[in-house]
Amino acid sequence: MSFRATYRLQLQPGFGFREARELVPYLQQVGVSHLYLSPIMRARSGSTHGYDVVDPTQVSPELGGEEAFRELANAGLGVVLDVVPNHMAVSDENRFWREQRSRVFDVEESGWYRRFFTIDELAGVRVEDPDVFELTHAKTLQLVEEGLVDGLRIDHPDGLADPRGYLERLRDRGVRHVWVEKILEPGEHLRDWPVEGTTGYEFANDVTALFVDPRGEEPLTSWYESSTGERRPFADIAQASKLELARADFRREFGKLRSLLDAGGGDSHRLEEAASSLDVYRTYVEPWSGRVEAADRDALASVPDDVRRILLLEERGHDEFVTRFQQTTGPVMAKGVEDTALYRYFRLTALNEVGGDPGRFWLPVDEFHRANLERAERFPLHLLTTQTHDTKRSGDVRARIVALSWLGREWAVRRSAWRALEDASEDELLWQTLVGAWPIEAERLEAYMQKALREGKVNTSWADPNEAHERAVRETVRRVVADRPDGFGTFAARVAELGQRIALGMTLLKLTVPGVPDLYQGDELESFNLVDPDNRRPVDWEARRRALAEPSPKLRVILEALGLRARRELGEYRPLELGPDVCAFQRGDDVAVVVPLRGQDPPQLG
Repeated sequence: MSFRATYRLQLQPGFGFREARELVPYLQQVGVSHLYLSPIMRARSGSTHGYDVVDPTQVSPELGGEEAFRELANAGLGVVLDVVPNHMAVSDENRFWREQRSRVFDVEESGWYRRFFTIDELAGVRVEDPDVFELTHAKTLQLVEEGLVDGLRIDHPDGLADPRGYLERLRDRGVRHVWVEKILEPGEHLRDWPVEGTTGYEFANDVTALFVDPRGEEPLTSWYESSTGERRPFADIAQASKLELARADFRREFGKLRSLLDAGGGDSHRLEEAASSLDVYRTYVEPWSGRVEAADRDALASVPDDVRRILLLEERGHDEFVTRFQQTTGPVMAKGVEDTALYRYFRLTALNEVGGDPGRFWLPVDEFHRANLERAERFPLHLLTTQTHDTKRSGDVRARIVALSWLGREWAVRRSAWRALEDASEDELLWQTLVGAWPIEAERLEAYMQKALREGKVNTSWADPNEAHERAVRETVRRVVADRPDGFGTFAARVAELGQRIALGMTLLKLTVPGVPDLYQGDELESFNLVDPDNRRPVDWEARRRALAEPSPKLRVILEALGLRARRELGEYRPLELGPDVCAFQRGDDVAVVVPLRGQDPPQLG
């Protein structure tokens, strides 16, 4: 079955295979070709996400079991599975942890084990061992071989000892379509792996920045710096956050690295600085093959010379150190940037996204075209997304916040009158979130702010919650939601109108540029989700079925574009030059897409 569009479903107890099966007729009407399922193998009891796998050889009984999955897979849509090769749950429910710990897991003789990020309850799997690969992938490969599964989404390949070797093993075992949850930083290119592409974070960031008005940079920057006193560029905040996390949350990992390097006669005194200096998630040097690519040399350019020589295999005898260092830099980047720095810098929060760079304020049209042309050439089935279960905000929320760049001077004036929280940085996050997700229930906003502030680790944190500060924030949020200041409703309505136009443009581009569009559950109607667990709230499926009779503008764009893709293959991507404020291109000779970026006219598909 050809890949026209994927539709991501978050399975959990109460919404399993049978509930998903009931949606198939509706999703066929929407026009998608494939269900894109969250992990389906047996996870810890009550898991709401499936990434805490306890048995990769068994389809989850809590989701309905294997027979129910087979019924779903034969219901008329193709299936893409989310696979978790890097880790499993540390749990008595996990027979592999109980009975085969040293064989299956990356465990020290002392009992120490490689964990997933800083989560002690998730232990790294030795999937680079061929026997462990076969053991943990037997059921998945069986489903692929039987034709029940068309492709795999590979979670966190950067945690693996040998990402390339793992992906080549999948290919050799007959998996034809693989996407990697690989976070590419701006300017970074996906390696030449046997994959269809990534899960699409870079597209989400590019299409968001495409609509940002560069004329808004000066007023928004001036307001943010004057109100908060924060004048550092985002790159400096990210660098400091990575180093802070490396020295604190990752003491265990760097202790291991230091012991490996000291045992090999190396100099280990600046390992945290070395890991934090990378501006990408990791390098892919292969000690077992001697492979070092130019991109690896570039990524390590700022690492101290003694460590860099070891990491580039110019000084041999440190193979285990090289492998484990590369497995560590990704978590440092993820926790330091995604889960810390992005919650400390709020100039324009639409840019604070997984794999994004808030220091890049906007994206010119020609750069957007260049990225699309590269995808068309290298990875024509690359996924294109505007919302996933991991994004910080839905595409519709980001679109509204992008509209603030169109209204930069007015935003600064209004914000100078709208004050709520004592901390000016937290206050900026609150008001941008309010206009981005309005109307929003106080309980949702309270939960979001608590998570955001704990992630930022400035006035409170997960490890050391400041209950008095959090209580004051909750009380303020509740008061602001109940009693908005004068002018807020009118301004929020204007932002919502502009945001809808931006979101429609983002959606049309997602559906028509080279790649496979990916829809997140419920996002065919306006979706104002915040970061998880907010984006895993139940979806009103009946409302979406009813909407097919009289589609909203967003659903109409989706129906028309996917209908076109169902009738014909979209041809060659050819950019059209219509000025800096319009993104336009042809697909073949008879399909043209014209999307105003900052004008008032709606996007067009013709």
